Amino acid sequence: MSSAFQRARRPEQVAARRAAILSAAAEMLRERPVVDISLRELADRVGLAKSNVLRYFDSREAIFLEVLARTWTAWLDGLTLDPGRSRDRYARETHVATTIAASLIAEPLLCDLFGAMAAVLERNISLDVARDFKTRFQGNTARLATMVRAAVPVLDEAAATHFAGAVVVISAGLWPYATPTDVVATACAELGVPCGADLFAQGLTEGLVNQLVGLAARAT
Repeated sequence: MSSAFQRARRPEQVAARRAAILSAAAEMLRERPVVDISLRELADRVGLAKSNVLRYFDSREAIFLEVLARTWTAWLDGLTLDPGRSRDRYARETHVATTIAASLIAEPLLCDLFGAMAAVLERNISLDVARDFKTRFQGNTARLATMVRAAVPVLDEAAATHFAGAVVVISAGLWPYATPTDVVATACAELGVPCGADLFAQGLTEGLVNQLVGLAARAT
């Protein structure tokens, strides 16, 4: 497999090799956080030397940014937003924000990549990779904003775009608390402090609801 991989020359072969690397990266992400995965370990999983992996991607970070972009797009593909049926004040905004939060809570891989995006994954990439990723980032943000605006029409484009960006920032900021070390988890249990996963779920839901309700209130 390794020898055939290295000899790939045709575009379809290159695409297949890139797909194999991305598949291995996504598989490893289901086992541990992105910050704990080295390029050497990823190369070993695929059956290549590190230098051969770097023929297809500029860096380890570029690989995981590609996984992030694709995972984010897939999440949006499966996301359905509706305003709900209640006519209570801000019930629509609460329902939409809660739906988004619940969907993200069910996607730990995406949350992990969001959490590592700015501090880790955007730090060792070429200008071409940065341009491509940021273009797709803007596209996915705009797509989420459009979905939110359709469900909460009181928002204008700027407010919906702000909220879409806040979805990424809030989930990224809270995610590290969802995966505490064993030592921290033990200390929290001894002190009766809520566990990390609960803090993440509650914080994300509350944060997104407050953001969307606040933006709707300002719009009216």
